[in-house]
Amino acid sequence: EERGYDHMYVPDLAKYVKVSDYASSCYLRTNWKTLEPQKGKYAWDDPSSDISRIIKSVHDRGLRIALRVLVDGRDQKQNTPEFVFDEGCKWYNTANNKCPYPDDQVFQKHYGEFIEAFARQYNDPDKVDFIDGYGLGKWGESHAMIYANDGNKFQVMEWITALYARHFTKVPLVINYHRMLGDTYQDSWQETVPPDAEPLLNIALNNGYILRHDAFGMSGYYKDWEKNIALKYRYKLPIIMEGGWVTDTHRYWYFDDAYRYREGHPEDVRKGEFEDSMLACVNTMDFRLGETESWFEKTFSYVQRFIAEGGYRLYPDMVSLPVSANGGQDVTVVHRWRNMGWGYCPTNIRTWNQKYKVAFALLNDNNEVKKIFVDEQTDLSTWLKEAPTTYTTKLNLKGVSVGAYSWAVGLVDVTKDNEIGLEMAVNKDANLLDSGWLKLQTLTVK
Repeated sequence: EERGYDHMYVPDLAKYVKVSDYASSCYLRTNWKTLEPQKGKYAWDDPSSDISRIIKSVHDRGLRIALRVLVDGRDQKQNTPEFVFDEGCKWYNTANNKCPYPDDQVFQKHYGEFIEAFARQYNDPDKVDFIDGYGLGKWGESHAMIYANDGNKFQVMEWITALYARHFTKVPLVINYHRMLGDTYQDSWQETVPPDAEPLLNIALNNGYILRHDAFGMSGYYKDWEKNIALKYRYKLPIIMEGGWVTDTHRYWYFDDAYRYREGHPEDVRKGEFEDSMLACVNTMDFRLGETESWFEKTFSYVQRFIAEGGYRLYPDMVSLPVSANGGQDVTVVHRWRNMGWGYCPTNIRTWNQKYKVAFALLNDNNEVKKIFVDEQTDLSTWLKEAPTTYTTKLNLKGVSVGAYSWAVGLVDVTKDNEIGLEMAVNKDANLLDSGWLKLQTLTVK
């Protein structure tokens, strides 16, 4: 068999596996010019475009997409459509690779129209995991910024994060938390933390953003300021992790003595990334193009550990239910929940808005749902490791016909007519139905 980007050999398992079976989303970096090569002509409307074909491939694998849209083309090619400059947008860099000033009014007008169209297509949580809602600066990483007027950095941050937040109402928006956020220092990094770093970050967070960082495992770039931001928002905002070292080209063993990386040993970098991620209690980790092989071939144990320990892993460890009741009667249910993950379930974020709740269902003999009871008091974002949460709930059986039923429990999405929204961390046996409901004991309604 040949190794491929979605076909990796795992020595620990002595077999090939699909990478996509171990992932939930695919993060794509693209640019405005690719998505809107001509004014009002969008690549997603053309099924034969490269981006459409890539996204279809992702969805065909059962994954959602995540997107970052770049506009600055330094070190790359022109990432902003030419029509924006034809309309009078001021630019920097070179005539063959124009980069727009983000505080230019012409740029903001056309970019605003683009984001409105972009959101009409991708403000869909069934298909999109998150949107990287900034995309300015070098490589879209929000550093080495160039403004027409340096005094506009706060205005630009407020404008762009409010723009994304206005249009992406159902999909989480993320911002990089690093000290050079929105800063004009052209070497992209300095040890001194700019005084504007946290105030600029706060603008994005006040517009409903969550956190992302792309230098995990890099001791020179993921330092005390960044770690303290992660600590400050622990269990308040989820963190999306990306490793920083490109082990094929970066001299990670030379520049990163803090982690004692060895030349030619990418598995050392994987260990550093995993340990940083565990410390930050991240909700997701990444495989990344060019780094995936070492995750599967050299450090698969970390993949398995994240599946068991990372993010949120929610399950009921005790449920007390009645076995018989009269129709129309109130019954009392006691249920206790645990989170085995180091992260938390972010039902508190603006775009989720507590849409996931515990629910109980009554099933007939064919395992069809006949009645659902949503426990509105449940707040999954408060379930933390080593801290079980117990609820006592009254349910009314009004409208339930006489007969025999099975109780079931699940985590439903109240915005989708109480369909199962989240998988529980329970054993896959006969009691866990394909629908996602976990079948419990029987109930006789008299």
